Parts: sequence; C-alpha cells; structure tokens
Amino acid sequence: MDLDNDSEYDNPLIWPIISLLQEKPTGWMIHTLADALRRQDLLNTLDDDPEKDLFKRNFLLMNALYQLQEILLPKQWLQAQAMDIRLSHNMASAQNQIDIDDPLRGYYLDWRNYNTDAQAVKALLSSFWRRYQSHIGSSKTDPTTSLSSSNQQDLAILDLPADATASQIRRQWRKLALRWHPDRPNGDTEQFRKICEAWQRLDSNT
Repeated sequence: MDLDNDSEYDNPLIWPIISLLQEKPTGWMIHTLADALRRQDLLNTLDDDPEKDLFKRNFLLMNALYQLQEILLPKQWLQAQAMDIRLSHNMASAQNQIDIDDPLRGYYLDWRNYNTDAQAVKALLSSFWRRYQSHIGSSKTDPTTSLSSSNQQDLAILDLPADATASQIRRQWRKLALRWHPDRPNGDTEQFRKICEAWQRLDSNT
C-alpha cells in the first residue's frame, strides 16, 4: 500500500463517529470523542510511549473527521475542529465549505505523518475493523468458494462491474456505507454489515 495516497486508507473510526454524532450532534471535543470511542473498545492504546499514544489517537480522530467531513457533503456539515466538533444539517452558511488548502487538513489526511510504516498502518486499521465488526456482526466466506468467484460476489454486493478498479471500489464502498449506516435515515444494519464485509474481502485481495 502506498502512503503517498491519502485516500488509500479508509479509517474505520469514521463509522462509529457517525453514530456518536447522530446521537449527540454538538458539544464534542477531540478528547471527549476519544473517551467515547475508548468506552466502546474502539480506540485502545496505540503506543507504549504516552506522548506518542496521544499523538496517534489524535491523528486517527482528526483523519477520520476530515474524511467524514467530505463524505457528508452536501447534505450535512461537520465542524472538524479539535475543541469544537459538531454536525449540522444547515448548509446555508458560506463558511461551511471545505478549505482544500488548509494545511492542518492536509497534514491529517497524509498518512505519512502518522510516523510509521505502511504495514503498521494496515495492521492498525485492520485491528480497528475487527473490533468494529463486533458491533455490526460478521460472517465468513464459504471456504469452497474460489477467490475469483468470491470477488465477483463481493463486487455484485457493491453493485460494481467485474473490472472495477481499487479506486472505484473504495468510492462505491464509502457511498454505500454512508447510505446504509444504521444511524442514517433509512439505514439498514444487515445491509451495512454485508457491504463492510464485501469491501474488507476485496481490500485484502488487492
């Protein structure tokens, strides 16, 4: 995996953060959000060094918030500031626009700044997904199913053609995950689980 590509990693904290913001849209700060995720066993110790641990937790949270900010547009606006995190349905304000030149945003969306190698990042995010699956359920692929057949089935779940690229798969996964997330209007827990698992299998085979 290439750390130069900031979209390469789909931060799994995005989805539990959606749940927290839907339940309580305002009044969040980075440390209170971290505490809420820790209580769900989704944000445990990331480094033996306390200072590095704090940095890595903050990095993952801000990375998720900036990704989520873009995903939610144009229907919702997410204020992604460390001391003021809030979700709004009001997009009327001209201030509610993503500043693509914001250096802070650029910093937190660049995985190279996490200060670790690609394999460590991949292992870290995989561990998050495993813990998050305990909240949405899980299923296993039939061991008699061939890899190509399994890929075709997973692409069909995501409503994608057999020749879909990795980039197309990621974009479609984000779109469908947002649509079917249980805390979204008309969300569906079972459908959300299916697309999560399909994406994870496809991602592990690329």
